[in-house]
Amino acid sequence: MTRAVVIGATGQIGRPTVGALARDGWEVTAVSRGGGRDGDWPGDVRVVRADREDDAALSAAVGDGCDVLVDTVAFGEGHARQLVSLAGRVGSAVVISSVSVYEDGEGRNFDTQGEPGGFPAYPVPLTEEQRTIRPGDTSYSTRKAALERELLAAGDRLPVTLLRAGAVHGPHCRTPRELYFVKRNLDGRRRRFLAHRGASRFHPASVHTIAELIRLAAPRPGTGVLNAVDPEAPTVAEIAAAIDAVMGVETEDVLLDGPPTADGVGDTPWSVPLPVVCDMSAAERRLGYRPVVRYADTLPDTVAWIEGRLAAQDWREAYPKMVRAYGDLFDYAAEDAWSAARRA
Repeated sequence: MTRAVVIGATGQIGRPTVGALARDGWEVTAVSRGGGRDGDWPGDVRVVRADREDDAALSAAVGDGCDVLVDTVAFGEGHARQLVSLAGRVGSAVVISSVSVYEDGEGRNFDTQGEPGGFPAYPVPLTEEQRTIRPGDTSYSTRKAALERELLAAGDRLPVTLLRAGAVHGPHCRTPRELYFVKRNLDGRRRRFLAHRGASRFHPASVHTIAELIRLAAPRPGTGVLNAVDPEAPTVAEIAAAIDAVMGVETEDVLLDGPPTADGVGDTPWSVPLPVVCDMSAAERRLGYRPVVRYADTLPDTVAWIEGRLAAQDWREAYPKMVRAYGDLFDYAAEDAWSAARRA
């Protein structure tokens, strides 16, 4: 056996990653703040409680060393330097980044999308050669770019594979985009409003897709970046229909020709004016990656997880990060008013 340490082991990506590595023969140490254990993990997985912000605790979790260190929660320059400081005891690393680091040829990126004409016009599909946002500490995107810069610069000391994940989905997600359609169905809303005629595409990334890429990268040390997305990029209308199928409901689509209204009617967590679709050829070449799941295959588990959370508490309490990211996702009064005005 060879040894793997997974940071953020009880998070949405960490859970399937620990299981995949353990089943592949790795001796896995699962590190998390709570020190919990997933019921699907093999019994020989070692569980360690440690806050990754505590350098000494993380160093102790790594111990005498490991062959691969997987970091599912790294964020910013500080975390990158923390990882590099372990280089003498770590053979290589696999670290999660984000497609939000990309920007188009005019310098537009996810940080400029709220400005008029500010949404990036990415090539379709996006490859890893696309330019990236300037690193910094002002936003999620700039901090992920700073993480990448520091780790890639230290590649001679710590070989690192950076996985640029798309719209991550699966159980245990704290910001599940699927919540938007699941709750509407539970609330009996049988008409949904989709901006851009429901054609928006924001490439999803299953936690199982990402775990498979980590499993493949773990025994193949190297320094570079790879996209990490599902084999298909369904439109928002196709995602909504797939969730309907899982929940056994029928919903009428009301397609808006342009962007959401000023009151947010037609907006969803996937609603983008231009497609964000990534290429996976590099992962296929370097790692021998082949798709393991498709978006619709994973939906039953995701929907069941969300339904369970909503049965126990209000959606704002269950998913506070969704409130901070998107505001009021369920302004039904605005929808009803818009519909009434349209009929009139």
